Amino acid sequence: MRSEVRATLAMGVLLFVSQLAALAIAPAFLYNGVQAFPDPNNVSNAAVYIVAILAFTGIILLLVKYRKQGLVRLIMLASVFVTVSFVLILPIYYFLVWVPIAFDLTTFTILDTALPFLGGLAITWLLIKYPEWYVVDAVGLLTAVGVTAVLGISFGWFPAFLLLVAMACYDAWAVYHTKHMVTLADEVTNQHLPILLVVPKHADYKFTEQKGLKKQVEEGDEREAMFIGLGDLIIPGMMSVSAWASFENVAGSALPGLTPNLTLAIGTLIGSLVGFSILMRYVLRGNPQAGLPLLNGGALAGFFITNFLVYGTLVPVIPRFF
Repeated sequence: MRSEVRATLAMGVLLFVSQLAALAIAPAFLYNGVQAFPDPNNVSNAAVYIVAILAFTGIILLLVKYRKQGLVRLIMLASVFVTVSFVLILPIYYFLVWVPIAFDLTTFTILDTALPFLGGLAITWLLIKYPEWYVVDAVGLLTAVGVTAVLGISFGWFPAFLLLVAMACYDAWAVYHTKHMVTLADEVTNQHLPILLVVPKHADYKFTEQKGLKKQVEEGDEREAMFIGLGDLIIPGMMSVSAWASFENVAGSALPGLTPNLTLAIGTLIGSLVGFSILMRYVLRGNPQAGLPLLNGGALAGFFITNFLVYGTLVPVIPRFF
């Protein structure tokens, strides 16, 4: 029981750190125009994202059904490479600007273009050669922080709200009704891919020896590690970042040392942690649980309650729909 409590606390810390780090780097992405959508307040952004998620999940499940695990692994690793390379673009740019070496424009452009992709290749190679839990967690956390920041500034608060509600409903349907999300998680653990974070209960745990989640549940084995999907970090986290970006220049009350919009973001983050604590009470019973209903629900509750405290209204002004 003590090991489960430690693992639960560690997962809560990962959730907190990923959102806080995303809030820390979001200004750099926002002020450099690194957004997934040109108009954050367009609600069709949410529809585009959901369709993309459904299409990607459908392709992976179809490949799993026809036992094309090698192709699944290739697609997943290619996705990791592209995502990590994209996330590294801005940090490497700032590193090259701040490094005490004078580059001419041509050299700077070559390095700024090549280094993110070389970094993505190096990280992908590391995953292939050493797919242990600490490597998977490091890559997963890096990916979660970058994607959370980019998505958060790409969705205004109302499209983000719609997306969180839709994804919570989809997650519940996929876990409890069709159970295809359990199948997807099973495939990810079998192939040791960084689409989730792994929190071992014991120091000698090896992710490379991890059984598939379905087999482990069916055999009633004690779990040696706990898992949380990257989506469970990214989706509620993007609401925190969206809250910060959407209310950047709106006057209101604030906690000491914080701006009103950052206070709103922190309140949203705290709400997701409350949702996480409730979620873990069900997870510790041993069965797979849909994370987003409680995580997103907590984030949204935190958002609306803090918005009332900061801006004096329970529901902010809804921007134009299209």
